[in-house]
Formats: sequence, structure tokens, C-alpha cells
Amino acid sequence: MAASRVIGLDIGTTMLRAAELEFGKGTGMSRSASLVRYAEAPLPAGAVRDGEVVQAEIVSTTLRQLWSKARFGTKDVVIGVGNQRVLVREFDLPWLPDNQIKQALPFHVQGVLPMSTDDALLDFLPISEFEGRSGRTLKGMLVAAQRDTVNSNVLAVVGAGLSPTMVDLNAFALLRSVCRGELAGRTVAVVDVGANLTHVVVSQAGVPRLARTLPSGGQAVTDAVASAAGIGRPEAEDAKRALGIGYNGSGDATVAAQAVNESAQKLLDAVRGTIGFYSNSNRQAPVEAVLLTGGGADLPGFGQYLATLVRLPVQGADVLAGVRVRKGSLPTARGGGASVAALPIGLAYGVAA
Repeated sequence: MAASRVIGLDIGTTMLRAAELEFGKGTGMSRSASLVRYAEAPLPAGAVRDGEVVQAEIVSTTLRQLWSKARFGTKDVVIGVGNQRVLVREFDLPWLPDNQIKQALPFHVQGVLPMSTDDALLDFLPISEFEGRSGRTLKGMLVAAQRDTVNSNVLAVVGAGLSPTMVDLNAFALLRSVCRGELAGRTVAVVDVGANLTHVVVSQAGVPRLARTLPSGGQAVTDAVASAAGIGRPEAEDAKRALGIGYNGSGDATVAAQAVNESAQKLLDAVRGTIGFYSNSNRQAPVEAVLLTGGGADLPGFGQYLATLVRLPVQGADVLAGVRVRKGSLPTARGGGASVAALPIGLAYGVAA
């Protein structure tokens, strides 16, 4: 297969992030990859809410500016979706050839979804097969997204003059980004802490087994500090990162420190509950380790406190493992370092999967 370039585009609540990867010869995830360009641009508050574009023209304008500044090599992009209006669950399906699964899905999921099949975009990722009561059966992950959620993001991208070649699930993209090499054979949980959403995804031997989106992220901690201390968001962000989790504070910092601890604890408890639910339901292959991505996970003390709660090794994910990085292409984002590129890199890898 000839070398090709692919751009993964992450439309976040506060930032647009795009990563251009060049793939070499080969097939599947074994293809060599180079990070050619990475760029990001801030979004005004309210333009994207909970992973869904609500002000398309603002997002389109910011995308045009980003493409002009970064000088990306193509306008073809892979975009991701993932919020609480996207359902991901294990599902059994009577065996069908791959090319017939999508066509048959609406019939098989009627009455199972909290939405009409007419309003949903459906997909199915086969994991294994077994002999069930009705014969040969597929076990896999069912994905159901509200149609208008996906369409709003696609329209904003098209409005910028870009061409969406593929819409992927953020949860699957995260696994492609970090679960490679030795990690591909283990059971690991990837926790991606964004501004307003946190994705928790469990991979067993390289296969996604659970995906949950929590309606909170790093911005909740910043807002708690701003409210408690009576300061603006920029100042609250600085205070949050200076204090971290577990600092009791002294003097004027006491109120801010307490706000960081209390708000972060709520998110940590939700992450612990999700990981615990999976491990308790899959005692034959519980989660062995936790990998962190996203700017919110870079909060000092976050990893240490999560490790104490889940009683597992917790470490920052190496999103650039196996990726050649061209000079000057590394992310320079404040907070999170290269880990904020996990989603766009994983989305780009989707074409190689």
C-alpha cells in the first residue's frame, strides 16, 4: 500500500485539535506512521457543548483559521463523536456476513435503544462468535449515536471547506492511540479527561469491551475554584494547577484548595466506579492498569489519587509510542503535553485499522 496522509480532527468543548499522520507501507495497525503536523485552536465558550457543535459557524470559522495557519497537507479529515448521546454496549447478533450487518442492525436493536432507530446512526464491531440457542451468534459492541449529534459536527466541518472521510467513535480512537505493543495484549482502562467530558474505555487484548462517557472533566474543577475563590477562569486554572489534588492550602489558598479537592474527588469517584463495575463483571480478566490522557488528567495528584482508589498502577499514556515525530510537530499545549493529541492521533489511525 502506498504512503498516505490522514488528519484526525478532535472537536472538543474548548479546543480544536488536529493531527496529520503519514502512513508507510504495510497493512492494518502495523503500518509505520509519522506525525507530520499537529495544531490546535481555542474555541469560544458555548460553541461546542458536551461534545456537540451548537454554533456551527463559529466552529467552521475557527477550523478555516486553523487550516490556514497550520498548512495541513489535505482537507480530508476523520472526525470523532462521543458524548452521553452516543450509546456503546455489548450486544449479541445472529451471525451475518460483514457486508450485511449494518443493513440488519435496525431490525435487531428495536426495543433495545433509548431512542428511535430512525433517529440513530448504528454500527456494530464484531469481537467474537459462539454457538447460541439460535445457532451461530456474533458477540460485539453496538454503537448507537443520535443522528443530529453526528450531523451537527459534520456540518461544521463541511462549512469550513473540509471533507469528512470517516466518522469514528472517540472511545475506539483512544484505544488505537495508546494500546499498542505490549499493552495490546493486556486488559487496560484508558481514562481521557477533557474539559467537560471524561471517556473511560476498557480494552482486553486489544479489543474494546466497555466505553463510558462521564459528564464532567477538568473544567468542573476550574469552575469550582473560580466560584469558591471569587476569581476569573484564567486565574482559577492557574490556581488549580499550582495547588493540585491533596494540598490543604494555607491562608488565601485554603478555599481554592478545598474546591480542587472536592470537585476532583467527584470525578475520581465516577472513574473508580466505572472501572470497578467492569472488573466486577469480568473477574476472569479484570483491569490490570490505567492509562491517562487528556489535559485534565495532568492535574498534579490526579494519577496518584486514582491509583489509590482503584488499587491499580496508573500512568500517563505514551500516545507517541511507535510514531515517528517530525521536528517541530509535537503538541505544545498547556496542560497534558503530548497526551492531548491522543484523540486526533487515534482518529487518524482509524483508516489503518
